[in-house]
Amino acid sequence: MTPRQALQQRLAALDAHLRAENPNLLPVIPTFRKFDRLLAGLGVLGRHESLTTRIPWWPMIAVLGTFSAGKSTFLNGYLGAPLQNTGNQAVDDKFTVICHGPETRREALPGTALNADPRFPFYRIADEIEKVAAGEGKRIDNYLQLKTLSGERARGKIFIDSPGFDADDQRRSVLRLVDHIVELSDLVLVFFDGRHPEPGAMQDTLKHLVAKTVDRADARKVCYILNQIDTTAKEDNLEAVFGAWQRAIAQAGLVSGRFYAIYDGKSAVAIEDEAVRARYEARRDSDLAEIQERINEVEVARAYRIVGMIDSLVKELRGEVVPQLTAALKRWRKLVLIGDAVWTVLLVALFGGIASLVGSDTVPAFLSWLGEARPAWAAGLPVRGMVAALLVGGLFAAGHLWLRAFAARRVARTLPERFGDVDLNLRAGFLRNTRFFRSIFRKRPAGWGAGAEKRIFGIREAVAEHVQRINDIYTDPAGKRMKAAEKAAAAAE
Repeated sequence: MTPRQALQQRLAALDAHLRAENPNLLPVIPTFRKFDRLLAGLGVLGRHESLTTRIPWWPMIAVLGTFSAGKSTFLNGYLGAPLQNTGNQAVDDKFTVICHGPETRREALPGTALNADPRFPFYRIADEIEKVAAGEGKRIDNYLQLKTLSGERARGKIFIDSPGFDADDQRRSVLRLVDHIVELSDLVLVFFDGRHPEPGAMQDTLKHLVAKTVDRADARKVCYILNQIDTTAKEDNLEAVFGAWQRAIAQAGLVSGRFYAIYDGKSAVAIEDEAVRARYEARRDSDLAEIQERINEVEVARAYRIVGMIDSLVKELRGEVVPQLTAALKRWRKLVLIGDAVWTVLLVALFGGIASLVGSDTVPAFLSWLGEARPAWAAGLPVRGMVAALLVGGLFAAGHLWLRAFAARRVARTLPERFGDVDLNLRAGFLRNTRFFRSIFRKRPAGWGAGAEKRIFGIREAVAEHVQRINDIYTDPAGKRMKAAEKAAAAAE
């Protein structure tokens, strides 16, 4: 299968998926394809690659946290099926991806099912793991597994249950997966164990779980959940424990964010005092309802995130990608010009040295040779002068081309092959500008000019139309749908 055919197959699979589960996003695909062509012109995206295969189209809910914090128990309770093993010790050491399927499978499918499918957010994640830990990429089944659920609550969403971890003892490859999940998810539920009222000893874990969200523009998507707070009922010190965890989160760098307190009613300790039990149950039910409401909202959030990603990529292109390519071209041009100057001096020195070695009368003799009588057909043509010029010019050109390539390799090493949220290849984009037929004096990157600006304007106009269309689905400021419904109801009567 050729790269072109592979891309067409992926786009067809995406089209079928959206038609079945989220047809409102179908009009967005052509806009992404226009952006693909623009990025391919810049060289930062392959000709047979697409942004549509680099973003997750399913809404994602990630469940992260420490060992025995109740993550799997919460998921089982929400989904209404005992998919995940539970216990007080570490019961699973893999990231479990749960999605809707024709039947419920507690027996997990291997990680290869996720790594090789572009519709999932872990497509080719083995390559990323390999970069972090050599040799681990081929052991993808040790990191990921897939389970399916036929229940309605799993439809149209992906849930990711992470293994509990302590950042001190965790391998870098697993932490890389955590970062990847936080980046792509629409909702991140971070669980902490309420049975440990002294969180100070867990500062390293807290820092890793929290630090990634502190400076994010979408930090609201992260919810911090203090689980199993029923264990505080005996001392009736929920507020004290809750405050201790909030202070620990603040020390890890977070100064704002929603914090919840819940517990599982089926496995909760008995609370004898009726007033205390009623207060705890009221708090639990209120927070659980809000968490479930946030889960139900992810489909709306994903639609806006996908459309908004185009606008973010435009800003990234203008504000970071093009300036970096322009700066790299400037460095390359400077290196080539310096090299040309040095090479010119060396050529002059070389010819001068040769002349001095063969004798002082060599230069006059050479000049006489250039001007001596030539055949009639060559009369008036500086043939020998041209030969000499070609010789010198050829040597200079050979050195210039070598210097171009050498300087390009040197500058290219400073540019990333994966940049930004969709892994744009800045190195390839730069090298596209250093091909032998490109002038070193061109200041704009290849593919970036008036035509590109015009295409970007069209893409941004399309984004605005997509947002308005989605707004029309979920909002009705003028009350038109309500009036239409009232007229339809009146007509029915």
